[in-house]
Amino acid sequence: MGVDAAQDEAWMRHAIRLAQGAEAQGEVPVGAVLVRDNQCIAEGWNTPIADHDPSAHAEIAAIRKAGQSIENYRLIDTTLYVTLEPCVMCMGAIAHARVKRLVFGAIDAKRGAVCSVLHLANADFLNHQIEWQGEVLAQSCGNLLRDFFKARRNRP
Repeated sequence: MGVDAAQDEAWMRHAIRLAQGAEAQGEVPVGAVLVRDNQCIAEGWNTPIADHDPSAHAEIAAIRKAGQSIENYRLIDTTLYVTLEPCVMCMGAIAHARVKRLVFGAIDAKRGAVCSVLHLANADFLNHQIEWQGEVLAQSCGNLLRDFFKARRNRP
């Protein structure tokens, strides 16, 4: 199975649209899409403020919805597209769900758990290794986050 860069970019654009929806709701703009056989099986965006739930990250929302949709907690042969490098909590869920491939946009230099701060995609202590590709449409994803936090800091 070859990796198609145009397909990755198309799905990342979808995740960006979801992130923009999160931003419109006052949430940190992160979106995620879970795909199997080039079909969306679930999507999510950050909702920790609205849901009063610190675990309500985009990745967790997509993984939960996918499990319900396919009636299985194992998300074999799926690709997760997310606009920001996942945190340690989300990487744990991604590994436990057996997501095959992870594609993310912006690097999270402070909390990233794929290749920045921690390297959990291929950690020896996990019984599932995750293929990954970072920095797909990184500038667009990063700008969305930078603009959000800049606007938040500039609010009276």
